Amino acid sequence: MTDLAPDDLGIVTGEAVALEVRSTSWPLRALGALIDFVCELLLFVGLLLVIGWLGVFTSDGSLSKALLIIDLVLSFVIAPTVLETATRGRSVGRFAIGARIVRDDGGGIAMRHAFIRALSGMVEIVFTLGGIAAVVGLLNRRSKRVGDLLAGTVSQHERVPRPASNAVGVPEALREWAGIADVARLPDPLARRIANFLAQAPRMAPASRHRLAASLAAEAAPYIAPAVEGTPELLLAAVAAIRRDREFTALMLERQRFLDLDATLTATPHGFPVR
Repeated sequence: MTDLAPDDLGIVTGEAVALEVRSTSWPLRALGALIDFVCELLLFVGLLLVIGWLGVFTSDGSLSKALLIIDLVLSFVIAPTVLETATRGRSVGRFAIGARIVRDDGGGIAMRHAFIRALSGMVEIVFTLGGIAAVVGLLNRRSKRVGDLLAGTVSQHERVPRPASNAVGVPEALREWAGIADVARLPDPLARRIANFLAQAPRMAPASRHRLAASLAAEAAPYIAPAVEGTPELLLAAVAAIRRDREFTALMLERQRFLDLDATLTATPHGFPVR
């Protein structure tokens, strides 16, 4: 949970809990859809070759058309539906780009969701070569295509980048202030941006480094008490170090409380036989 608006988080559960997950971007979705389309096209051609090898095609035009339609439905509707249902929202293309289809509330999809998406994909991807899906995805904030809008699903990007390491300590000039500083109200997204800045600062141009540090310090100022004068970058380093140290201390205390309760929780009542 953060202080951001739900629309900025990507997914809101049925209990109105905002999940901070990323929707898959349009270029990644396009790449995944292209990979899936190629795989389905290969399946379609392969089934045609098998049917031809078995000699099923005859001079009867109606039978040939029926077999062609069956092959089309198996390759572009049934196979994607089965694969997406069995893998809970994954496909060959989504395995490649690190994405998964989930419901709008963040839950796993069912067969009906996969079937609606595959069926609509025949029109917006297969018959129009992805034209409709591309246009709708570009116009949608979360890169949804028509199938997602009909099924109530969204593509979730699961390959989250590793958080930038930040081993910066409290600057000497701010050590006294750090002992009484309150930074608990600092939003998590802003804290991560500060940590990323501190990790990348040595590789930045001096002018850009100073400008970004001043902008982040001004953004963090309302959440820091008491106010303190100092260089913006030193202030950001102090804030990041304080949050890191206090969160680590809180986690260690919580772990110790669980360890202290473990003997009580796992023990049997007095006089109760061990079975």
